[in-house]
Amino acid sequence: MSYDRIDQLLKFLQLNSRDSFVKYALALEYINEGDDEKGKFYFNEILQNDPDYVGTYYHLGKLYERLNEKSLAKETYREGLKRSEGKDGRTYQELQEALNQLLYEDE
Repeated sequence: MSYDRIDQLLKFLQLNSRDSFVKYALALEYINEGDDEKGKFYFNEILQNDPDYVGTYYHLGKLYERLNEKSLAKETYREGLKRSEGKDGRTYQELQEALNQLLYEDE
């Protein structure tokens, strides 16, 4: 059950409140459980404190898309592209594809 994982991750977060990996895992777990607001909270907290944790931009952008917040999704993808350019080619490519798809759908 995912709530067991969430409880464990919250314990890890108590040990190190700045751990972006734990926050990332928490965000994904909450989203998987249908709690998009908590997922969004942890993703945004990562970007506020660790903006170079580039994998976050893709998942937050996808969440915004699902919530029909397309302008926020585009903004998130674009910021992720800036942050990942020249550092993480795979993430850059995924963000570019997600942004292109979203722009294509808007036409």
